[in-house]
Amino acid sequence: MDSTYRERLYVPWQWWPAAAIAVALIGYEVQIAARGSAWVWAVYAVLGALAAVLLFSMGRAQVQVRDGEVWAGDAHLPVELISRAAAVPASAKSAALGRQLDPAAYLFHRSWVKTLVVLVLDDPDDPTPYWMVSTRHPDRVLAHIPTATALS
Repeated sequence: MDSTYRERLYVPWQWWPAAAIAVALIGYEVQIAARGSAWVWAVYAVLGALAAVLLFSMGRAQVQVRDGEVWAGDAHLPVELISRAAAVPASAKSAALGRQLDPAAYLFHRSWVKTLVVLVLDDPDDPTPYWMVSTRHPDRVLAHIPTATALS
């Protein structure tokens, strides 16, 4: 079994056309206010570039299991410190992130990703009780963690 898993949490493709529509509407409002000035086309270009950079940067988040560690963005956790791991289905996500959430937990949450994995820690030196990490493929993440349970 390959000991490496990598997933990039891209924003949904539907956000790109929505951003284009928003750029067009805002640009048109500026165009109306500018009464046809020649510089108004630069506004469209700047707004389009800003929207693209925003969406691209939001979709740069990565979840990885490599070299004996779980990586969620820039944070990493040695696999041997995980006592239990399980998937959180989309139907339980709201409860897991709501009243049941421990304020000391580490969250790597992306709202557009419907499922999570919960990684319960066994480290007396760490005040963090567990990690909750967004992933589109919790089963693949859990397959690379030896202490993962089949619970979901």
